[in-house]
Amino acid sequence: QVQLVESGGGLVQPGGSLRLSCAASRSIYAMGWYRQAPGKQRELVATTTDAGRVNYGNSVKGRFTISRDNAKNTVYLQMNSLKPEDTAVYYCNANSGWGSVDYWGQGTQVTVSS
Repeated sequence: QVQLVESGGGLVQPGGSLRLSCAASRSIYAMGWYRQAPGKQRELVATTTDAGRVNYGNSVKGRFTISRDNAKNTVYLQMNSLKPEDTAVYYCNANSGWGSVDYWGQGTQVTVSS
């Protein structure tokens, strides 16, 4: 069992930045972020393994950066050049590899608006 606690969401203006964090209750192979806007399906934002391999969704590539502090069991998402279409609930995800159970955080709201 893994508990995930997210923080860092909020309201920002277009072009602004936010930094999300997700702390896991123990070490785990992969951690990352997904997001879901109202009326839309949940989509990949970014993931990373404990060895540092990363994967980004096409919509955020070049603007968002995922990083991980294994000593703290924490993953971060630095979001720059935010756009209104980035508005969504962002969910932290963790798993032990392909085919393993997925753990999810409670979600943190990110709103990009003037």
